[in-house]
Order: sequence, then C-alpha cells, then structure tokens
Amino acid sequence: MTKILLIEDNNDMRENTAEILELAGYQVSTAKNGKIGVELAQKELPDLIICDIMMPVLDGYGVLHMLSKNNETASIPFIFLTAKTERNDLRKGMEMGADDYVTKPFDDVELLKAVESRLKKTEILKAEYSKGVQGVYDFLDEIKSVSDLKKITDGKKIYSYKKKDIIYSEGSFPNGIYLVVKGKVKTFKTNEEGKEYITSLYKEGDFFSYADLLEGSVYSESAAALEDVDLNIIPKEDFFSLIFKNSEVAKRFIKLLANDLIEKEKQLLKLAYNSVRKRVAESLLQLQKRYNNSSENFQMAISREDVANMAGTSTETAIRTLSDFKEEKLIDIKGSTITLLDASKLEKMKN
Repeated sequence: MTKILLIEDNNDMRENTAEILELAGYQVSTAKNGKIGVELAQKELPDLIICDIMMPVLDGYGVLHMLSKNNETASIPFIFLTAKTERNDLRKGMEMGADDYVTKPFDDVELLKAVESRLKKTEILKAEYSKGVQGVYDFLDEIKSVSDLKKITDGKKIYSYKKKDIIYSEGSFPNGIYLVVKGKVKTFKTNEEGKEYITSLYKEGDFFSYADLLEGSVYSESAAALEDVDLNIIPKEDFFSLIFKNSEVAKRFIKLLANDLIEKEKQLLKLAYNSVRKRVAESLLQLQKRYNNSSENFQMAISREDVANMAGTSTETAIRTLSDFKEEKLIDIKGSTITLLDASKLEKMKN
C-alpha cells in the first residue's frame, strides 16, 4: 500500500486531509509539526510527503531543506499545502525542490489528482531502465509524455560500431549522451606514452558520456567498442531539456554521476596500493559483475591488452598473471575467451 506522510499543524485540517487520503486507499502517517515530520520521514521513508508551509517548531521550507540533505529522503516526492496568501512565497519552495503544491482551501478531487499525478510520474521515473533496451525506450517514451519532449525518442536511429572502433576521443566536444542498445563499450584514458587505462565498462541498457556533457567540457576520456555494438544517441538539447524540466530525472543522473565518481575513486586506490595479482583478479571480477550472463562460470571474449589496461599493468605482465591463474585452476583460457572457474578464490585474493 502506498504510504503518505502528512505534516500539518492544524488539527482539523490534518484529520480531514488524512481521512480523504485514507478513503482513497492510501496508508497515512501524520505529524503535527515539522520536527516530528522529519523524524517520521527518515524512519518510515514514505512514498510521498504532503506538508504545510507555515508551521511552528520547523516550517515547511525547513522540512524540505532537511530531507533534501539525506540521501534516503531527498528523492521522496514533496507536495506543499499553501494558503492563498502564501502563494507569492511558493517560488522559494519550488526552487528548493518541491514537486507540486495544493492551495488551501481545496476539495477532495483537487487533492487526490495532485497526489495521483505526482505518484504516477514518480513511478515512471523510478522504473529500472537497466533491464533491457526495450525497457529503456519505454522509460524514455514515458518521460516524453511527462515532460512534453516530442523529439527525444523519435526515429530511435541506431549507430553501429565494429569491435575496437573509437566512438569518441578524449578532447572532442560531446553532442549528446549514448545508450548501449547492443554489445559492450569501454571508456579509457591514454597517457603521454600512449598507454591506456580503462576507466569504465558499459553494457546493454547503460547510458554513458553524460558527465562531461553536464560539466560543459570536452570529453575527459575516450570510448571504444569492446565488441560489435549498436548505440542510440540522445541529442544534448533533448537531454538538457529533460534534466532542467524534471527534477526526478535530474536526480537520477546526479545519482549515476555520483556512483561513477565513487567507483573510479575506488579503482584509483586499488591501482595505487594493490599488487598485480590483486589488480588482475579485481579486473576479472569487475568483468563478471558488469557482464554476468547468469551462467555458472562466467566467460567473456576479451583481449589480454584490455585486461592489462583495466589492471593498470603491461600486457606481458597480465598474460603471465592470467597463465598463473590458469595453472591454479582459477580460470580457463581458450583463444580470446576467459572463463572464471573459481570466483570465490579470486574474491578472497583481492581482499
């Protein structure tokens, strides 16, 4: 059952509003001031919050500010209740991240429409778009209806690249974000001697190249096909319209960006402090985690050079280490295909 937190200091208003919501089938928790409301929100993590603006102890702006600082509550849809005399102050709340508002006095239909509309949009935007390409297209189609972007998926032109083809190069200017329709992609940086270091891996259903686009800078790394790939490109104009017009979409990409930064920081620390054996083991496990095909023994065709570039070592050293792993029966190697035979031992090795 959908959970709603109602924060309202007026007893009659709180009871009447809660009754309307409960009759509509929602599970309702109530708080008589902002301080109690923040505590309940952090404890119960409701699906939606309805909050009065003018309250003692902690007003609605304070509630929104405090919840926005907590990762677990920052993305909860937030609707303000406001008296007509307060409407001039409403811009402040919307700029702080509120999703909608209902003006008091309101009738049952007006309140329920606002709640249903916000929950529907949130449900659309929370849909996992990493479960397959069609799911991503469905997500984008739904976004189009929410934010009135008529061009974002029109045509869905596919761009194909052969294995090892460069998709874009470090230092060039981004003109959109990429969606992997089929295949596998790597991003990498190159030093002055031409040595590569693989920074990230992407698979079907993943977006990439949005970090530099958001920053407004040239590409900080290059991208290439690990195998034959098909890509869809969302033009930067449509992407920025999506980001700037819908706070939920912005939050999704900010979260993706934050996760990318955390992962890359972990990679750099491991490169700095781990032995070659640990780094190669970590690289193989990273491939399994990223491209797991749900088989008992994960296998993937990948060049020894790419393994070396992930581990931050020379190709010769990577080949020797992989040979050691094969002798220890941790992996099997046939041609360019590496099969993990004992991932648990590799996991222990990297820790």
